[in-house]
Amino acid sequence: MDLSVGALMLSMLIGAVGAGLFIYGKKQTRIPQLVAGLALMAYPYFVSNLWLMGGIAVALVAALWGAVKAGY
Repeated sequence: MDLSVGALMLSMLIGAVGAGLFIYGKKQTRIPQLVAGLALMAYPYFVSNLWLMGGIAVALVAALWGAVKAGY
């Protein structure tokens, strides 16, 4: 894991969004939000490139949006 200021701040922001989604998914028993929250909290530990980290976050949120729009 990269310890630059940008990587730490971005991973903290992504993790906070993931924690929010996880808590919401757990309380409302919504599986897509629960899974997306877990993924958003976990993957920043393994990715150190800022652009790749941001791209994966956008892709996960877009996948969540698509799953919710599809009725899951």
